Amino acid sequence: MRGKRARRQAKRERKAIEAQEAAKIQLKTDEKFMRHALKQAVKAAELGEVPIGCVIVYEGKIIGRGYNRRNTDKSTFSHAEIKAMKKAGKVIGDWRLEGCTMYVTLEPCQMCAGAIVQARIPRVVMGCMNPKAGCAGSIVNILQMKEFNHQVEVTKDILHDECSRVLTDFFVRLREQKNKKEESAI
Repeated sequence: MRGKRARRQAKRERKAIEAQEAAKIQLKTDEKFMRHALKQAVKAAELGEVPIGCVIVYEGKIIGRGYNRRNTDKSTFSHAEIKAMKKAGKVIGDWRLEGCTMYVTLEPCQMCAGAIVQARIPRVVMGCMNPKAGCAGSIVNILQMKEFNHQVEVTKDILHDECSRVLTDFFVRLREQKNKKEESAI
C-alpha cells in the first residue's frame, strides 16, 4: 500500500514539473510572437495611427499581420485584428481560423471580439487591457460568453509594459503636438 502511494505521489510531482516546464515554453512562445505584434504597432504609430498591432499564428508560423489604419484608410473596419484575420483567412483558404492563435497588443474592441468569435479563433493573447473599450474582460467579455457557440481561451498581460509603453508614448507625443499647435496659433 505504501509503495503505491509513493509511486502516485512521484507521478503527481513529475506531472507538476512537466506542467511548469510547458508553461515556461508557452510563455517564451507568447513573448516571441507578441514582439512581432509590437512591430506591427510601431508601423501604426509611424503613420500617426493609434499603435495597435496583431499577428495570427498557425502551426508555429505567422500567417496574418495587421496594424491599426483607421485614419489612413478612412474605415471603421481597419483595426489591426480585422486586417490580420483577412490575411490569415486568405492563407488558410477559409474564414474559420480554427487552430490559430491571435497575438494583439491591446485588448480587442467589441467589433474585433465579435469577429474573433465568428472566426472560431481558439486562443487570443493580449499585451494590455483597454479599460475604456475592451471587450475581452475589461468592460464585457465577448470572447468567453457561454451564450455564444464558441468561447476563446484568453491570455493577458504578455509583454504588458512594452505594449502599454507604445500606447502611452504615442498619446504623450500627440498631446505635445496639440499643445505646440495651440501655442503657435496664439
